[in-house]
Amino acid sequence: MTQEISYVIGDATAPQSEGPKIIAHVCNDAGGWGKGFVLPLAQRWPQTRTAYKTWYRDRDTSGFALGAVQFVPAEAGLLVANMIGQHGYRPSSTPPVRYEAISAALATVADRALQLRASVHMPRIGCGLAGGRWELVEPLIVEQLTRRGVPVTVYDLA
Repeated sequence: MTQEISYVIGDATAPQSEGPKIIAHVCNDAGGWGKGFVLPLAQRWPQTRTAYKTWYRDRDTSGFALGAVQFVPAEAGLLVANMIGQHGYRPSSTPPVRYEAISAALATVADRALQLRASVHMPRIGCGLAGGRWELVEPLIVEQLTRRGVPVTVYDLA
């Protein structure tokens, strides 16, 4: 059953649904965690930053790479998916977003969401500091999540 993406005005760190939830967001592959959506995320759940930093530190053996996902328990019934979908964090002539990596990460998130019967919540991933374009990201969400029946809510701040 294909779902539609729900768009709401609100805060993705306060997901609006019943049942298990996953908050998905894009991280860089350079170990940086200091701007954008990660700030309110880590303020609310400091373990999300700690887990990412440890994952990056141990990158030679931890599976840390573009397209990889780290699931961090935030609280009962809520996981945060740290998705590596950005190469570096300093824009150059090419934005750091990596659409193929986001697609691969979303497929992993979909697998976990289906396993847990969870909904997925996110800001407009890859379109802030990563420099991506929503018209390219949105079809990846549809392909990897909603077509598989995973409910997705995208949050825009007021």
